[in-house]
Amino acid sequence: MGSLGFWRLARTDPGWVAAVDPDGTEHSAGELLARANRLVHGLRELGLQPGDGICGLVPNGVDGLTLYLAALQAGWYYTPINWHLTGPEIAYIVADSEAKAYFVHERYAEEGTPGAGDLAADRRFAFGTVDGFRPVTDLTDGRPDTTPEDRTAGATMHYTSGTTGRPKGVRRPLSGLDPDDGAELMTFLLTLFGITPGQPNAHLITSPSYHTAVTQFGGTALHMGHTLIYMDKWDAEETLRLCERYRVTSSHMVPTHFKRLLSLPEEARNRYDLSSLRWMIHAAAPCPVPVKQQMLEWWGDVVYEYYAATEGGGTLATPQDWKKHPGTVGNAWPISELLIVDDYLEEVPTGVPGTIYMKMLGVRFEYKGDPAKTEANRLRDYFTVGDIGYLDQDGFLFLCDRKADMIISGGTNIYPAEIENELLVHPKVADVAVFGIPDEEWGEQIKAVIEAAPGETPGPELAAEILGSLQGRLSKMKWPKTIDFIDEMPREPNGKLLKRKLRAPYWEGRDRAI
Repeated sequence: MGSLGFWRLARTDPGWVAAVDPDGTEHSAGELLARANRLVHGLRELGLQPGDGICGLVPNGVDGLTLYLAALQAGWYYTPINWHLTGPEIAYIVADSEAKAYFVHERYAEEGTPGAGDLAADRRFAFGTVDGFRPVTDLTDGRPDTTPEDRTAGATMHYTSGTTGRPKGVRRPLSGLDPDDGAELMTFLLTLFGITPGQPNAHLITSPSYHTAVTQFGGTALHMGHTLIYMDKWDAEETLRLCERYRVTSSHMVPTHFKRLLSLPEEARNRYDLSSLRWMIHAAAPCPVPVKQQMLEWWGDVVYEYYAATEGGGTLATPQDWKKHPGTVGNAWPISELLIVDDYLEEVPTGVPGTIYMKMLGVRFEYKGDPAKTEANRLRDYFTVGDIGYLDQDGFLFLCDRKADMIISGGTNIYPAEIENELLVHPKVADVAVFGIPDEEWGEQIKAVIEAAPGETPGPELAAEILGSLQGRLSKMKWPKTIDFIDEMPREPNGKLLKRKLRAPYWEGRDRAI
């Protein structure tokens, strides 16, 4: 140990550009280090101890990065919050994570303000001006930028939506390591892809930083001495422009990005010099084989794929692996193991689909405050997120189906139970089912099938009224794109909804049931 980790690198060479904000503002490693140090001193004065948590509702850029770097060197848990959520959804996470400080960017003041819930007024901080929040400068002004004493590695605690609706924090025990040594261990993941440390390397952040993988890949690239280039809102041509402008070497993307890049006019695609690209990594949703083939033809052998979960463990497909096994999401990482089992939890033979279980050696996690859920998803020391797949004879994993209920739209997991619960409270709804149907651009879109209450007239007017009732209660990204009405919901005598029966007509003629 000893050559990697942001804080160590920044002390040795404060001059390298560590991050570039979406507006083009460059931030040196030294400046970022000073900011993070001041924040640690300020929050310690507020009484924060190792093991405590902080939450941030902040856009992509150095504000969120400063929170991350402060927490990870002071032994705190940092929870970045999805900025599409509503006030009540945010307040749930702030309370459930037991946050000792909550940071909101003025851009998200409208939902972020009620999101503070019952948190004491002196623990609410704003980047910019937010009524009822103290400016972050209250914490940092006049504080020393010197290295804090007693540094110890913190961790991120991301919230993953549960199929039962309420999100759960994925919490790992703190390592007790020196923060730089802990960060250096994190870099193992990127070295699996062949990524090398040091300059000149730049990592393009294309997606919201509240996603686990985006935080993980961006943070780790920074710990390897790479420059982080932040995008505020994703745009296909802007992606290519930034790749050329900053000589981007790596990024983390989802198949929806690929589809939009490929639909750019040929002239736009050829306008930019992309010769710097080396490790363009994608995950979060299955990538159609033709799309991946076109990306490899355009960008060359720099497109890597993996399959993993917030909870830990995963697979990796190099460009060469994928060409030999088209459609695969890769084989197990050296520190990870896969197990495919049937409904009786017995291992299935090669080529036979079953539920995918994974484990990562030496890594334990819990769903915060929910030991029952933690155990329910375990099999010995393996866990599952409920995906269905099979292994070929060479040990390469292929996904067949997501857990029947989960919707993946643009790389984001959306859980129907939460949406169904909100729709069911409407007095004109007798019964409801929510599921994903094919969408050429997003992979899947949200469809609701509703059985109207007796005496109500199904049709566009009723659909609009029902959708409108979600305003302020459910973030827009979870709203059904379309609503169909049905006379009677197909249910078994025991009340179990036959959702596959409802989904099937929409997926007819498709080669995969994702």
